Amino acid sequence: MENQQFHTLLNAIENKEAVLGVVGLGYVGLPLAVEMVNQGFTVIGIDLDASKVDSIYNGDSYIHDISSEELKKVMQTGRFQPTTDYSMLRVIDALSICVPTPLSENQDPDTSYIETVVDQIKLHMKPGMLITLESTTYPGTTEELIQQKLDKIGHEAGKDYFLCFSPERVDPSNGRFTTYNTPKVIGGTTEACLKLGTALYSKYVQTVVPVSSPKVAEMSKLLENTFRSVNIAFVNEMAMMCDRMGIDIWEVIDAAATKPFGFMPFYPGPGIGGHCIPLDPMYLSWKAKGFRFYSKFIELAQSTNDNMPYYVLNKTSTILNEYAKSVRNSNILLLGMSYKPNIADLRESPGLEVYELFKESGANVSYYDPYADSFRDKHDDTVYSEAFNLEQFKKYDCIVLITNHRDLPYSDIADLGVPILDTRNAFRTHTQPHIYKIGHSVQHPVLEPSEALLV
Repeated sequence: MENQQFHTLLNAIENKEAVLGVVGLGYVGLPLAVEMVNQGFTVIGIDLDASKVDSIYNGDSYIHDISSEELKKVMQTGRFQPTTDYSMLRVIDALSICVPTPLSENQDPDTSYIETVVDQIKLHMKPGMLITLESTTYPGTTEELIQQKLDKIGHEAGKDYFLCFSPERVDPSNGRFTTYNTPKVIGGTTEACLKLGTALYSKYVQTVVPVSSPKVAEMSKLLENTFRSVNIAFVNEMAMMCDRMGIDIWEVIDAAATKPFGFMPFYPGPGIGGHCIPLDPMYLSWKAKGFRFYSKFIELAQSTNDNMPYYVLNKTSTILNEYAKSVRNSNILLLGMSYKPNIADLRESPGLEVYELFKESGANVSYYDPYADSFRDKHDDTVYSEAFNLEQFKKYDCIVLITNHRDLPYSDIADLGVPILDTRNAFRTHTQPHIYKIGHSVQHPVLEPSEALLV
């Protein structure tokens, strides 16, 4: 039922007079806030990390998809106010929650960030506020962690405040699909909630897709990424099968992809990374267990994908063996460390696990990444990227390509003559015998007579 607060907020949205808020100014929240400002709204961004707030005020972007130049222009409008102060919720008409939802050590959803935001909403919520959760999580989160908590203190959804769920669909470094032109699914807890949510997002997202409930919207995001996880696991298993059978999986995929219908290419790799694909299926699996439903596909896919760093280690060991060397005491260079090309994002990167496995096996491991300057290892020590130096790279016993960054000089690296394990088929145009790839059996190097005597 539509009341006066509904009509007041709807009018403010239509006239772009509503003050919008974004909690969590990371890979999801900052681009969303920037798009809101670009479309004419006044926005308050809340993040407890004071360094992020300072960077925004200085026009120094820490997000790949938002340039510092664009951020400076946004700040010059005077309509974007980043802060660490949750009491600013008192002046916000519509709030988007974009905080992390990691997994605990037991692979259960960690919703503590959402719960912290809800506690602050309870203290500072402006009457008639529209709240939209964007953080990826299990079906039922919006109602269980937000609606039920606010109900207990006398606030009724659809009357005293309005509540929606709209899953983020951010693909870092994707130059084609942005916040504005990526279709946005949204579900409301009441009809009035959905109307307001749709009206708001339609102002800064080109296509809004309303669904019947928050649970449907929550499940849609998990379906998207579980679909990817299962298919990546399948092609990873096919890669290991082709390795055993002496067939090139990359050539197989290219051949299959010529079929104009009924086939969608997925590609193998050293594992899965990013915030979504490694985590989202586990949210779904965890929730399903509460209904006594056990998803064999999800668990098997997770197991297969988690095993890929071990496959990379074993494949490297096989390659080194061809040169009469072992992993122990060998000098290994990991090429690329971010979870996907052309960005610095290290979240859940399989390269981090590959690094630890080589260290545990006694190798001397270094890495080079033109985007990711450093990372913390499992002992919380900082590991820094090597400087790019082809002469130094010659001294390694093996180079393992983890991330196929666009601007790596593949020809120069191939010409070093150092054995290379390519996990992404980045060296596809190079046929030197010292270049190996996952998904294809190791070919014995042809040794010169003098080298053969040494072996």
